[in-house]
Amino acid sequence: MNRREFLAAGAGATLVSALSGCATGAACCCKKGCEKMTNKDFYIGGTFDENGINHGGKFDTAKATQAYFDLFKKLGYPVYPALADAKLTKPGLGFWAIDFAKSDFVKYGMGGVIWVDEIKEEYFGHDIYLLPLQALPEHCHLPGPEKEYEDIWTGQKIKKAIPAKMESWLVRYGWVYSFSEVGEPNLDQFPEAKANLSELLFDHKANKPTYLKSLHVEKWLPDGVAHKLPKVGSWHFLMGGTEGAVVSEFANFHDGTCNRFTVPGVAF
Repeated sequence: MNRREFLAAGAGATLVSALSGCATGAACCCKKGCEKMTNKDFYIGGTFDENGINHGGKFDTAKATQAYFDLFKKLGYPVYPALADAKLTKPGLGFWAIDFAKSDFVKYGMGGVIWVDEIKEEYFGHDIYLLPLQALPEHCHLPGPEKEYEDIWTGQKIKKAIPAKMESWLVRYGWVYSFSEVGEPNLDQFPEAKANLSELLFDHKANKPTYLKSLHVEKWLPDGVAHKLPKVGSWHFLMGGTEGAVVSEFANFHDGTCNRFTVPGVAF
């Protein structure tokens, strides 16, 4: 996956209207007393199974985008004009809201924006946006073979192999559950996090993982402490806390084709 493939359609003018209130016809996370969001708020058509996963419908990117901007308002995250317009000063970067083609957005999705993506100097920075108890897909990062890249800032052709992505995270607003395969399994000590894992990862009826490998859980707060990936190539993911979260990620440049996911069929 290259940087352009991160971008999702449907942001546009919707983002500007998002600053003034909650999305029409959708549950809202920006005010106390709002009902809990469900996948029915974010899919057009199709049916929903007993786990709330949509089948045959279309992901509503505009409503998903609105939900993140409602979250920004609630958390006090600054919405710069460039972000509100879903445009940055360099081409190919911008805001996205995705469900990873798995149709379980409220439990298995994310929003984000890439601020810096430097191929030549090999560094990268972006903000991760998570709605309340929404989780990223479980994934890991592998090294990539030598190939030619086009620097999005200069258009320069650069040929190089890249190492496995190493990254650190700083919780800026809200808080998160961190899941990792490194560390003592302790999922049962975090019943809220366990209960909100997508059925894609965890069979709740059988009370056992399906694809889930990251069984060590930590709660990370917005306390100014950065958390580093504990082992190169290890499985990991984040889940937003009960208020949602904004997390800044710092990493070396990485080619998304080197990402691996435990759940089959994940796509951007």
